[in-house]
Amino acid sequence: MKNKEKYKKFCDTHPIPIFSQYWWLDSVCVGGEWDIILIEKGGQVVASMPYFLKKKGPFRSITMPLLTQTMGPYITYPNAQKYESKIAYEKKVMLELISNLPKVNRFNQNFHYSINNWLPFFWKGFNQTTRYTYTIENDTLDNIFSTFSSNMKNKIRKASKIINVFDGSINDMYSLSVKTFERQNLNVPFSLKYLKEMDSVCQKNNCRKIFLAQDNLNNKHSCLYLIWDKQSSYVHLVGEDPEFRNSGAGIFLIYEAIKFTFEKLKLKTFDFEGSMIESVEQVRRSCGGVQTPYFNITKNNSFISRIFKKAIQFL
Repeated sequence: MKNKEKYKKFCDTHPIPIFSQYWWLDSVCVGGEWDIILIEKGGQVVASMPYFLKKKGPFRSITMPLLTQTMGPYITYPNAQKYESKIAYEKKVMLELISNLPKVNRFNQNFHYSINNWLPFFWKGFNQTTRYTYTIENDTLDNIFSTFSSNMKNKIRKASKIINVFDGSINDMYSLSVKTFERQNLNVPFSLKYLKEMDSVCQKNNCRKIFLAQDNLNNKHSCLYLIWDKQSSYVHLVGEDPEFRNSGAGIFLIYEAIKFTFEKLKLKTFDFEGSMIESVEQVRRSCGGVQTPYFNITKNNSFISRIFKKAIQFL
């Protein structure tokens, strides 16, 4: 059986994060191809590591697909391991994963925050930058709402009087996303075609909901694209009409998505998917999010980079 076929079965029986699911990778890995490294013990898969390979001329790189938060290793553990044994096991498995990576000029992956040991990658010459998402763990809605800042609570109360929430379309999501990027004088990093292909597989796997905030005059204020796996939901995309930014609709949709996550989906975690942008980080924190670190792992294997690193040692 080929590795991808084995991985599909592995995904079906393990809580693999959505961004590493085979069907997600089939959809988002445009402009390159994805593959999988599997570690097997006794005929059973015990670890996996998907990667997205892109080629440009003679240069090959492993990088992150568009609209994909994390990838990295997924490891299953024997029962009742002591801490020392667990770390030794991680070391052995990760070194085996690393040894099976293809030779590339550059490696760049975000690891899921469940991975908190990257030492084997350090020993093999990789570098690490800590990034942050914000998460909320399952609790009563009253307790969750109490962690919101006073300003955010007021926005939710204000919006609840003027906003109705509907199931939005992917066209709504894209249209409001475009307005959000235009307000910041930024190019939209994805096309409607790309978004529709991603949305199609999410619908097929029953793991997405589009929240649309609209007033009584049918003005579309804000849109939120929520996705989920077996453990978490993720605020994957948000869009807002600049004309209605003061309505509080965007914050109201965040609260609606939190309620949906814990009351309807019965999931463990609500993940804001970042952000490292200062203004966005403040909003996530003000909405009760808890700072949650994850690793960005990189390695530059180019000849020029190696010469530069050796040169600076003598400065």
